[in-house]
Amino acid sequence: MNIAVVGLSHKTASVEIREKLSIPEPQVESAISQLLGYQHILEVAVLSTCNRLEIYIVSEEPEQGIKEVPQFLSEYSKISLLELRSHLFMLLREDAVMHLMRVAAGLDSLVLGEGQILAQVKNTHKLGQQYNGIKTILNRLFKQAITGGKRVRSETSIGTGAVSISSAAVELAQMKVESLANCRVTILGAGKMSRLLVQHLVSKGAEQISIVNRSVERAQELAKNYSDCQINIHPLSEMLTVITESHMVFTSTSATEPIIDRAKLEMILEPSQCLMLFDISVPRNVAADVNELSNVQAFNVDDLKAVVAQNHESRRKMAQEALGLLEEEVENFDVWWRSLDTIATISCLRNKIETIREQELEKALSRLGSEFAEKHQEVIEALTKGIVNKILHDPMVQLRAQQDVEARKKCMQALQMLFNLDAGEQFS
Repeated sequence: MNIAVVGLSHKTASVEIREKLSIPEPQVESAISQLLGYQHILEVAVLSTCNRLEIYIVSEEPEQGIKEVPQFLSEYSKISLLELRSHLFMLLREDAVMHLMRVAAGLDSLVLGEGQILAQVKNTHKLGQQYNGIKTILNRLFKQAITGGKRVRSETSIGTGAVSISSAAVELAQMKVESLANCRVTILGAGKMSRLLVQHLVSKGAEQISIVNRSVERAQELAKNYSDCQINIHPLSEMLTVITESHMVFTSTSATEPIIDRAKLEMILEPSQCLMLFDISVPRNVAADVNELSNVQAFNVDDLKAVVAQNHESRRKMAQEALGLLEEEVENFDVWWRSLDTIATISCLRNKIETIREQELEKALSRLGSEFAEKHQEVIEALTKGIVNKILHDPMVQLRAQQDVEARKKCMQALQMLFNLDAGEQFS
């Protein structure tokens, strides 16, 4: 069995490509089901965020498995395989393991050290288990990666400062105006990223914030956490009216199509009225044609790179420290992964010994006669099981404890030869 990952990220694909490949949570079950339908994919997990889509698989033939994932992505996104391949990365075995560790720790994020990705990795793990995509190997891998991500955040300082897409967007907005305190700010959406937007806007001095959301109750729950700040709540039906009263608008909704475009803004904005739009959603909430309006400045997640670059250098040294922690977690996973072949050999040996025990017990009971056998069968069966367990105990403990790969391999070969174990059967 081997692990592979096929995906794309902010490093390999623009937001225009990423939004076509975004797999929202309601579609994850279908995606997992389709991927498991391919011949060479035995386990699968789907990690989809605004900055990445990554498909993790387990396959007996990973080279074949990683050919099947692009086929699925091409069908899903309606992008030709030829065009898609130029944006994809593919990693095998130890490289795939370390990649997930880096992702969970925020070391592969647009904002180095950002914390939101760990929650997204946890959710990927939960959904993968729920929809039967994650089984033994990916379950262990994701648990180890989550442990690594937690360690990086608790044992290093890489998570301090502006470490999320939301915080980077607020920093970019702050660079565009003299003071956020004088700006009327609107946020479209009331999810996790919107909560972070409010948090960072308030910390940077914003005092006039409006939240527009489909669920007014959810927006009110968000606003309760910031009683010291004036936050106005509006239903989605009032979106255009609220935008006309705003200097800047942040969009972070789960809409799969743009909710703001040139036609809508032309209808509500005076030619002299300036507006800044910060779209941190993927798929995008703001259509590209708004850039054709001279009085509108629009920014998306790819425009945050300049802000991120300012924070990147100070975190680079912390990232090196974090990598040391992740290498420990990779080694822990690798020890477990290498031990899987010993589990198969031990299981094969136990099955063979158990078969012999049952056959010999049946012979003995038949010779003792039915009256004696019925009266004493439990005692005799317990006796034979106890003997088998005691004989197998030391070999199994020693085999599991053997850390050296070559030494363990020789031990398994010796067991297979001495007990005439079927080498193919142990991997069935």
